[in-house]
Amino acid sequence: MLKQGLYISLFLITLISFISCENDIAVVNSITGEAEKRLPDQSNKNAEFLYSDSAIVRAKLTTPQLDHYAGKKPYFELPKGMNVIFYTIEKKEETKLTANYGIGYDNGNGLEKMEAKGDVIVINVKGEKLNTEHLTWNAITKKIYTDDFVKITTKDQVIWGDGMEADQDFSDYQIKNVKGEIYTKDSVDTDKKSK
Repeated sequence: MLKQGLYISLFLITLISFISCENDIAVVNSITGEAEKRLPDQSNKNAEFLYSDSAIVRAKLTTPQLDHYAGKKPYFELPKGMNVIFYTIEKKEETKLTANYGIGYDNGNGLEKMEAKGDVIVINVKGEKLNTEHLTWNAITKKIYTDDFVKITTKDQVIWGDGMEADQDFSDYQIKNVKGEIYTKDSVDTDKKSK
């Protein structure tokens, strides 16, 4: 009788162990699925990426880390910042861009647009400098734009406001909502001398 009670007890403990160890497959799949979504399918250190248009290199991007994510809408992330140099058709440096973070989106036919975030600085061939925290480059329209605060420094003035649109080489730009403008001493002295 004691043996039979011992067998029943062991059977019940074993049964409870198997039941308590059972995992809901939907929960397991959701956890592993989320983890897979966050992991890149490729990761490169000290990467260089060339963007060409009609077989002419128009931009070179360098970054300490480039993570590529596949899926329905593939994209790549530059979590450690980036440097981009835009070139003229004659292969001369035209514009430089730096940022603390970047993300680029592929439309299936190549790079569609790219966003730069965190201490974004753009300097054009004339030495004009743009500072902002978020900037988008549309590879199709060849425009850069933002709705965030911008500061543009030229040799004659400093202009700041909210929102801006420019050609990708930052040669022709327009601030959407100008908040202020300061003329430098050199530009004021030049105006006085010409009068």
